[in-house]
Amino acid sequence: MKNFILIGAAGYIAPRHMKAIKETGNNLIAAYDPYDGVGIMDSHFPDAHFFTEFERFDRHVEKLKRSSIKIDYVSICSPNYLHDSHIRYGLRIGADVICEKPLVLNPWNVDALIELEEEYNNKVHTILQLRHHEAILELKDKIANGAADKVYDIDLTYITSRGNWYYTSWKGDESKSGGIASNIGVHFFDMLQWIFGPMQSFSVNEKTRDTNSGTLKLKQANVNWYLSINSDNLPDQAKKEKLTTFRTLSIEGESIEFSKGFTDLHTVSYQKILQGFGYGLKDAKNSIEIVSQIRNKKKK
Repeated sequence: MKNFILIGAAGYIAPRHMKAIKETGNNLIAAYDPYDGVGIMDSHFPDAHFFTEFERFDRHVEKLKRSSIKIDYVSICSPNYLHDSHIRYGLRIGADVICEKPLVLNPWNVDALIELEEEYNNKVHTILQLRHHEAILELKDKIANGAADKVYDIDLTYITSRGNWYYTSWKGDESKSGGIASNIGVHFFDMLQWIFGPMQSFSVNEKTRDTNSGTLKLKQANVNWYLSINSDNLPDQAKKEKLTTFRTLSIEGESIEFSKGFTDLHTVSYQKILQGFGYGLKDAKNSIEIVSQIRNKKKK
């Protein structure tokens, strides 16, 4: 049984990490979040200590270390712009780190963390759950076994509705979230470059606070991509069915269905990490490079 601490316990994604820690047979001993609405912890680790001030959380962690209680992993579910700092904290206390995506906002942050990994002799892992999805794994095998010189035409659309609260929160601040491409698109870009090879060029056609779109040329794919948090952009059929999310990926006109099981892969990610087969800093860097360039690119 490994001991975990968690930073960002009140966030949207934190319950999936708590569930993954529990389902892999491990223990959450302490958690931190400046917001105290973390009743979800009762469903997973009611005995875990909880702190709303980082200084007291840090003091508690130090006491654990001095009482010979080893902290094996720090799970990070904090706002995107704090990931880099919290990863560094995890390494400094002598733990391995599991960080929610996007791992960091800029590729040079990855380079600096690689140096710190070596300095502290601990590992940083990230959650790239699409790499564990059965339909995506089948697609990767199909492309790998196909013609090496074939370039595929791909259309990616992801619309996930968000209300007015989004723009007031840190997610609506590009300097904190990284913008639409980073916040809701990074795992799709990671999946595409993982299967079809590294980015060769890209363009941005639309760039507003709620919608990004453009093209992405990979080694074996030409991708048209569209990302939005505006419910007005949902297809008519989705609106009729009162759906708030629409996700589609088509390759050469053939739709790839990967909606089912999409939200259930954090436990698989944790299992792989604990077995020594997780994805780390170098694995995440290509997608961080893509979204960073999209963020800093003016629309054509």
